[in-house]
Amino acid sequence: MTTTLTAPGKHAAVSTAPIPEVSNHISLKKTMQNSLTMAYRGLLKIRHNPEQLFDVTVQPILFTALFAFIFGGSIGGSVSAYLPLLIPGILVQTVVLTSVATGTQLREDMDKGVFDRFKSLPIARISALSGALLADMVRYGLATTLTVIVGLALGYRPAGGVVGVVLAGLVVVFCSFSISWIWALVGVTGKSAASVQGISMMIMFPLTFMGGTFAPVGNMPGWLQSLNKANPVYYMVNTARELMNGTGVTSNLAWSLIGGVVVIIVFAPLALRAYMRHA
Repeated sequence: MTTTLTAPGKHAAVSTAPIPEVSNHISLKKTMQNSLTMAYRGLLKIRHNPEQLFDVTVQPILFTALFAFIFGGSIGGSVSAYLPLLIPGILVQTVVLTSVATGTQLREDMDKGVFDRFKSLPIARISALSGALLADMVRYGLATTLTVIVGLALGYRPAGGVVGVVLAGLVVVFCSFSISWIWALVGVTGKSAASVQGISMMIMFPLTFMGGTFAPVGNMPGWLQSLNKANPVYYMVNTARELMNGTGVTSNLAWSLIGGVVVIIVFAPLALRAYMRHA
């Protein structure tokens, strides 16, 4: 607003400049930057609370050692013969169960009012959710690496070589990332972190055990084998075994990737809509 002074006794001429419009639109570049910042925040939380890494550090070591020495003789005939069956299955189970933490931590942040503070910041609202999912990718990578190292320490020698192990790890991480969108939706809409974790584990534990993680599916009852045709973990486990053991790629890889894409297409919009409504 500007004012023009005139001689005494005369009215002042006032000219008003237009007020610029304020836009709430945030560019894609800025949204990506905000998401990376939120991902860094998620990594800092792990740094200050290292117990959050127990599921990707202690669990692979504990599960691999227990199942190898307890079931190795009865299922594989020996520990060394059982490892090609066990290690890919442990890899899938560890990383998939790690994705459950996505929904639990989102619910905890919402309950503590952290997202309410984010609303007052000039950032993309979606960045808190996308940043949390990106930070979890680091957890998936750590779980994958540690599981393979434990397997090698026990004597596992993947016939698929480094390439097979890396490809198996990438497929498992991608599929777990897609599943994390389901738990993000559960976390946003859930009533408490405890209920979110309970629901997630109640679903994932049966799927991982019946998916052939620790024992061949062919030894299971026929009706259970039929159920596995709709079990995404079943295809992930088979894909990891084929790639790591060098037995050749089959349709299991295609079904794993297609399933991951479908889950993202279906659940990502639902999670985003629920998040924007509740955050």
